[in-house]
Amino acid sequence: MNETQAKSRIQTLRSAIEEHNYNYYTLSKSEISDYEFDLLLNELIELENKFPQYYSETSPSQRVGGQVTKEFKQVKHVYPMLSLGNTYSKEELQEFNDRIVKLIGHDFEYVCELKFDGVAIGITYVNGVFERAVTRGDGLQGDDVSANVKTIRSLPLSLKGVGYPDKFEIRGEIILTHKEFDRINKEREELGEAPLANPRNTASGTIKQQDSAEVAARKLDCFLYAVYGNQLPFEDHFQAMTRTRDWGFKVSDAMRVCKTLDEVIDYINQYEKLRSTLGFDIDGVVIKVNSFRNQEELGYTAKSPRWAISYKYKAESELTILNNVSFQVGRTGAITPVANLEPVNLAGTVVKRASLYNEAQIEKLDLHLGDTVFVEKGGEIIPKITGVDLSKRKKDAVKVSYPESCPECGGELRKLEGEALHYCINQLNCPPQIKGSIEHFASRKAMNIDGLGAETIELLYANQRIQNIADLYELTFDSISSLERMGEKSSENLIKAIEDSKQVPFEKVLYALGIRYVGDTVAKKLARYFKNIYTIQTANIDDLKNAPEVGEKIALSIYNHFQNELNTEIIQRLQKYGLQFELNVEEGKSSDKLKGKSIVVSGTFSNFDRNQIKDVIEMNGGKNSSAVSSKTSFLLAGDEAGSSKLEKAQALGVSIISEEDFIKMIR
Repeated sequence: MNETQAKSRIQTLRSAIEEHNYNYYTLSKSEISDYEFDLLLNELIELENKFPQYYSETSPSQRVGGQVTKEFKQVKHVYPMLSLGNTYSKEELQEFNDRIVKLIGHDFEYVCELKFDGVAIGITYVNGVFERAVTRGDGLQGDDVSANVKTIRSLPLSLKGVGYPDKFEIRGEIILTHKEFDRINKEREELGEAPLANPRNTASGTIKQQDSAEVAARKLDCFLYAVYGNQLPFEDHFQAMTRTRDWGFKVSDAMRVCKTLDEVIDYINQYEKLRSTLGFDIDGVVIKVNSFRNQEELGYTAKSPRWAISYKYKAESELTILNNVSFQVGRTGAITPVANLEPVNLAGTVVKRASLYNEAQIEKLDLHLGDTVFVEKGGEIIPKITGVDLSKRKKDAVKVSYPESCPECGGELRKLEGEALHYCINQLNCPPQIKGSIEHFASRKAMNIDGLGAETIELLYANQRIQNIADLYELTFDSISSLERMGEKSSENLIKAIEDSKQVPFEKVLYALGIRYVGDTVAKKLARYFKNIYTIQTANIDDLKNAPEVGEKIALSIYNHFQNELNTEIIQRLQKYGLQFELNVEEGKSSDKLKGKSIVVSGTFSNFDRNQIKDVIEMNGGKNSSAVSSKTSFLLAGDEAGSSKLEKAQALGVSIISEEDFIKMIR
């Protein structure tokens, strides 16, 4: 493909991908499968890498993230981001209404909107193109989080339609849906990490991540609710937000014009009942005077607009009895305390259990068996105990105590430094850990052994057919066909699926081993960096930390995993059975252009994040090094490259090349 053909294809792909993004994330309709979408996006990324002269900040490829931001720049708001006054009662709403009538009379209407429970953001567009995104901060200035906000796929990078101002700011709320929040917590559980508390805090923490690729993986969403600018072509708020839909923005369908205060109250009551069914968190309703002319008449106080107010829903809380506390053991040995309650109706569902998170939470609540406890739904998702009615505690109530040993196997519990959870360290002899590790090994993202679900694993384990993942490859048709519920056909299919799994590539095998904190992304990076299992097994902690995505905690976990003789024995058995423990040559290298070169990377880059550029070096035959020495082939220096590395390279006569030079070198 020549440059002219590449330019045309890139433009076609960008247009098609953005249209699919808009349909899926804004209009909630899908015209192609996820697989077909990924093919288009991967083709675009590949072409942009081959033809970097056609790089564009508004390309949909930028949504996958990758930019590393060490420090967020403070930006002053052109229009201060004021907070709204809050009210919790219908009487206070009446007072708000009376003040407006007194100032401007009865000839006005309201707009009611959902009050999203997320992170406020202001986004500037110039000539229809995304320019900058800034957090609320203190209301006068906030943090520039543009690289992270670009990863939100429901947010347009370039606008659709016509009629938008040359420059304007649109404001909204960044949220995390319940579906994505559950997905993230499930992944954290698989990695042995503590669950996140609620979607709002998760969204807030995510938008300030340094690596935008991590932000992209969280799949944030954004609803828009206000437009600011000079000489905007609208007469009222409802018209403005309706028009912004035409430009590609996601505006809630729940927005409604209300003629009277009674209609406002009906709206509030309606969504108080519906809030648990929305799929995302709201904590109230925002009421605004619709007309911009009326808004100007009403003006502002020092802290908030006089023409708007928020009605906050009270957190739904119920009293119930704490019957007992059970301590669950996860795949990684993490101990999670769970409160077992007298059933109580809360936010439209019957709640029987609530998370207690860890030992510190139990101590903080000072829980006793039989306590009368207050239960809320944290972030409208996870039931949690928020307090105890001490007036109802019995004199002989027994304090809830954290176990000193594993409740399943009696093994030693250990709390790791910097961790909130306790872990059972009897990894290879604790039934929930054994069965959990086999289930993880067989899962779709790992070895993809069809027919080996939790029930089948339980059956095989209970009948002493398997005690670890290596035992799977010693199963035969005769050894399992006689078991209850297996049958001839099921047994044949399972044996075939286990045999087929021997062709699963190294990176998935590495993920399947279930090393704590090593998810599928980290496993892929490790496989590409170290090339085979032997190199990983023999690496020290510093070697491991040099790999992409691997910090101190992950490096220590990997190192400790391979220091365990039983883990090493299992890997030796898996190698004997024919599993893939080496990266495919074609998969691991794309050229020899950097063969024999030792390269040090420093600074930040326009077309790659630090991990991506290290991957590119390895895929072209080069070796990444952490320190400049006389053996260094060259220093690849980006923006803000370390002064000490630059000085040492100059002193040793080591070549210093730019990102542009590097791209030419590997093109």
